[in-house]
Amino acid sequence: MNRTERRAQILARARDVFSRRGYHAAKIEHIVTAAGVARGTFYLYFEDKRAVFAELVDRFLAQLHLAILRIDPNDPARSVGAQVRENIVRVLSLFLQDRAMTKILLTDAPGLDLEFDRKLQAVYEGVHNLLAESFAEGQSLGIVAPGDTRLFAYLTVGALKELLYQCVLRDPRQESAEALTAAVFAFLRAGCLRIAEDDRAARPDAGTVADTSGTARRRRRGRETSRPG
Repeated sequence: MNRTERRAQILARARDVFSRRGYHAAKIEHIVTAAGVARGTFYLYFEDKRAVFAELVDRFLAQLHLAILRIDPNDPARSVGAQVRENIVRVLSLFLQDRAMTKILLTDAPGLDLEFDRKLQAVYEGVHNLLAESFAEGQSLGIVAPGDTRLFAYLTVGALKELLYQCVLRDPRQESAEALTAAVFAFLRAGCLRIAEDDRAARPDAGTVADTSGTARRRRRGRETSRPG
């Protein structure tokens, strides 16, 4: 086993130990026993328990950052609704596929120390900013309700965090990312989003992204009835 593989092995076993025991109860001896390596081998790769924990969190947060895509209301290939759904399913899939890291991120990392709190705050701040900007763009297009977009971002992130906490740590049903995405999308549509369930009102080729008067829908019906059979 080369150094890269050995490092990955220690990280994987450390993740399992932290998830099962929690950060404070986990000890290096638990990690090396799970990894099947000597204590000295552990120190060839990591300075201490906190170092391996920090790398696990950093790697997962990097994946989270890559999973969230900026919504482009002018994308001719995908409606806004489709992009919103894609973001939701990408985020939920990441967390549900690695339930051990989800538990670590939601229960062990917060409050670990000041440096970790700053790191997590910076990540959440980035997500809040991205969502707030997207909501503001949506308001200009009429597909997001009037209101404080920053609060909309806080509410959205808070709802997702609580959903993941309950699904991963409390609920044994193991719902799929697709099923949870449908529920989250319906929740957002009942709140700040003004997007039709079938996404047609959000398509750029509809002539207008959001038409509360129903004019765009009538235009589409007119075109459909005028086509030759």
